[in-house]
Amino acid sequence: MAFFSSNDLDDQLRLAMEDCRRLYITSAQRCLREHPGLVLGRPEKFVPMMDDLHKGLLTKIYVTIAGANQTWTSSEEHVGALLFEHIWDQKLSGEALRRAIEHIAGQDPRLKWYSLLRPFDAVAPLRDRVGELETVVMRVANLIAKVDGRIDRDEHVQLNAIRGHLVEIRLAVERALDTSEDLSGGHEAARRFSVQSVQAMDTDARDVRKACDLPVQKLTGDAGPLSREQIADVLAELDGLVGMWHIKEEVHTLANFLTVQNQREKVGLPTTQVSLHMIFRGNPGTGKTTVARLIGRCLGALGVLRKGHLVETDRSGLVAEYVGQTAVKTNEKIDEALDGVLFIDEAYSLIAEAGEDPFGCEAVQVLLKRMEDDRERLVVILAGYPRPMDVLLHSNPGLASRFNHHITFNDYDVDELGRIFEIFCDKNRYEVPANVRAKILLGFQWRHTHRDERFGNGRMARNTFEKAIRRLANRIVDVVPLTKEILTTFEPADFEFPDVPDTAWEGLEEESWKFEVRCPGCDTPNKMPQKYLGHRMECNRCKHRFVAGWGKPV
Repeated sequence: MAFFSSNDLDDQLRLAMEDCRRLYITSAQRCLREHPGLVLGRPEKFVPMMDDLHKGLLTKIYVTIAGANQTWTSSEEHVGALLFEHIWDQKLSGEALRRAIEHIAGQDPRLKWYSLLRPFDAVAPLRDRVGELETVVMRVANLIAKVDGRIDRDEHVQLNAIRGHLVEIRLAVERALDTSEDLSGGHEAARRFSVQSVQAMDTDARDVRKACDLPVQKLTGDAGPLSREQIADVLAELDGLVGMWHIKEEVHTLANFLTVQNQREKVGLPTTQVSLHMIFRGNPGTGKTTVARLIGRCLGALGVLRKGHLVETDRSGLVAEYVGQTAVKTNEKIDEALDGVLFIDEAYSLIAEAGEDPFGCEAVQVLLKRMEDDRERLVVILAGYPRPMDVLLHSNPGLASRFNHHITFNDYDVDELGRIFEIFCDKNRYEVPANVRAKILLGFQWRHTHRDERFGNGRMARNTFEKAIRRLANRIVDVVPLTKEILTTFEPADFEFPDVPDTAWEGLEEESWKFEVRCPGCDTPNKMPQKYLGHRMECNRCKHRFVAGWGKPV
């Protein structure tokens, strides 16, 4: 085991604090780009505001852990110097450092946990990042707690208290998602609450600034016109997604066609007008919303749409409960999506399969009219489970005729789920040994084999990661001294699959499983023992050397 040297600790803590900053900044930029309607007033203030909240969060963690026993060791003072270098961009030492620590310690009551964590609970588009928040907060807290090579009782209590605050946020997010109180469902109450929360966060940021005496920042938002965005960057992000080869090819083809049309128009040649409305068929977690968002950005970069933003909704965001209100509600949602993409999830629910549904039919009629009237400013994507989407389109020829692009999102296979899981690990700097990879793949294989329409796909992979980091945190909380391996390496015990029977794990501990790994060079399947997962291997056919990260159990 490699124990942390002083330089190692400095590097790890700087990385963790920068990851925290990146989480808050990119979350702000995402809101500005994809949900500008949530940020009222002066959007240019939103990124600096989120930056202040991240600094307040790091300060709160430091004071909570390092000041748990009301004494400050030399090691904890050194960590304080790293913190001030991060939040103030100033290097402090000696008496100046001690005065700064005393100052922020005295201001600690003004820094409220919920105010600092609020964005990832109260702002609906950011709820899917609560797992990243939990990861980075516990990384910082563990590094600070173990800086002097031990954890005393007071520090242990405070670590558990911090974990408790994160659990409260996560449970609140899970309750909101379970009740569809998010923007993907077009839930108006969630939208209003998000707007109010953003306004409250402005007050939170001012409190942080007063408590920490933060200098004024000059960060700017990412709210500029999408027309300046390079199309190559959008397509590169699309290509970076796991799997979806036929979808990537179709989007590339569409982008190429529209690029040529732009060039023809510039030289005075006639262009071909095509409908860009689309049908997405696929189960949950297959990437429909992600691809829709990238398509919107692509159309914005090409100048086909002025903004290219994505507005997500479903029946609840379009259909009212009372006579005369549905048309108003549907028009308001469409107005919000003008110059961008309107993504309607579970679109088949707009029209009831049995019985009369005048409200749903009214919403569809308004949608069809606006698709025609605003055809230069609006792209509509209908998405949902494959079979119900087919039923909807067959039952409404007028609706079906408006959509020329049909894209099917297949369920991910086992090794693709593993690669999605590894994306979360790489982003948060976790290591996955071979025996852990084997257990994950066996668990994913059983769930994939027994899947139904509720199979979570990519969401299942993300949930597996988030649950594992919580179990890892519980496992290492009392372990000292801290090592890189302990902090960043998963063990099989960190992964539980309560729905998977014991028979699925037979042979795992004996390492008797083999896995089929495809060569990225020639696509030839290669079989390998489980102990080599995550290691470099040579293809039997083309001799190409590559890392055999994930495969199919055989």
